Amino acid sequence: MRPNFWTLPLSQLTTPEWEALCDGCGKCCLNKLEYEDTGEVEFTRVACRLLDGATCRCSKYDTRHKYVPECVRLTPESISQIAYWMPRSCAYRLRFEEKPLESWHYLVSGSHETIHQEGRSVKGWTVSESDIPEDDWDQYTIEDLS
Repeated sequence: MRPNFWTLPLSQLTTPEWEALCDGCGKCCLNKLEYEDTGEVEFTRVACRLLDGATCRCSKYDTRHKYVPECVRLTPESISQIAYWMPRSCAYRLRFEEKPLESWHYLVSGSHETIHQEGRSVKGWTVSESDIPEDDWDQYTIEDLS
């Protein structure tokens, strides 16, 4: 990968660089409630059943669509339609908005642990969608997911 590739426009990233941009927060794996009448999106603490709560990574990333067909395919082409519901701290959203990465991002800090140490990941506070009926997700909304 090229040095400082994360400063380039998303359209110029190679596939490995695109994948490496993920900060490992796990926030994209949280179920969201989108209200059709207002377009408002609320995050919940209810995580996809494939999210590994200890690593904040998908436990079956390469084959996730086999298990979760509705899992979003985030690509340089799709981000313009998806960015509005992504966390404001997400590296993909930040770069789409032409903003720099956060200081706790591993590409900046040099450590994959910084995100967890700074409390910027979902590590330790999610519940699995397997344990919570979908009708109850509104009881698990998060006010601020920065």
